[in-house]
Amino acid sequence: MALITPHPVQKSVVLHATPEHAFAVFTAGMSRWWIKTHHIGAAPLKDVVIEPHSGGRWYERGEDGSECDWGRVLVWEPPRRLVLTWQIDAQWKYDPGLVTELEVTFTPAGEQVTRVALEHRNLERYGERAEAIRAQLDGGWPKLVESFANACGEERR
Repeated sequence: MALITPHPVQKSVVLHATPEHAFAVFTAGMSRWWIKTHHIGAAPLKDVVIEPHSGGRWYERGEDGSECDWGRVLVWEPPRRLVLTWQIDAQWKYDPGLVTELEVTFTPAGEQVTRVALEHRNLERYGERAEAIRAQLDGGWPKLVESFANACGEERR
């Protein structure tokens, strides 16, 4: 039986912010908006870090100082585009052999307005769990995008 390739998870939001501000909040400010219960390490989540360059790590730091990788930075093009690997398996553990991609674009949509589009793709790499994982991601990303949008707005006040 052939597996069906699941559609990517796609979410977008229009923000009253410049692309530069939105990119900075998404990347350097991820700890401020990432939902604290969405972590894979053993310790409670303290920080989410994206090293600001291609090849950099994307990881969480626990309250106890432990670190747990989530993926890598494939493309770092501030303030327009970011591509990260998501290397978290179906058991919500880091797997260096699994590579799905998260692309985020920051497109000007007027003066002080930016459209932020997120696409999580290559979900077929989860094999027989692909549709179930897609459904979980499709339920989780909207909450994270909303939290990000709120953080963008709060930082402008």
